[in-house]
Amino acid sequence: MSLTTAVRTCFQKYGTFEGRARRSEFWWWMLFQTLVTVIVAMIGLGFVLASSAGNPDGQANGPLLVVGMIFYALALLIGLALLVPTYAVGCRRLHDRGMSGWLQLLVLVPCGNIVLLVFWVLGGSPGKNNYGEKTA
Repeated sequence: MSLTTAVRTCFQKYGTFEGRARRSEFWWWMLFQTLVTVIVAMIGLGFVLASSAGNPDGQANGPLLVVGMIFYALALLIGLALLVPTYAVGCRRLHDRGMSGWLQLLVLVPCGNIVLLVFWVLGGSPGKNNYGEKTA
């Protein structure tokens, strides 16, 4: 599965926590959502840093600072908007292994994120499982 196909699939299944997701769909989505939020936040950081650059008194340039804060807010909103499809594809990825999507709550336990990462990296169960047919 390509990046564009994975992103399109995750947006089409925005809040779908049922079914299965292949590793490629999951990891392409994770790359996409990380890059989008980080790039927007870095643009904001650039404006914030530029707002105080070159000023001998260290005072920030108001308009550049405002633009930077807008980009920060935009990065936050994008991150929040992509939260549901991220949890949904994570749930479907666990389903591909024959596991419950509730295992994503492992992130709340110390070192649980490492266990969850291992589950996401491992291959899916062959053929049909309790969550449906293996996706193509």
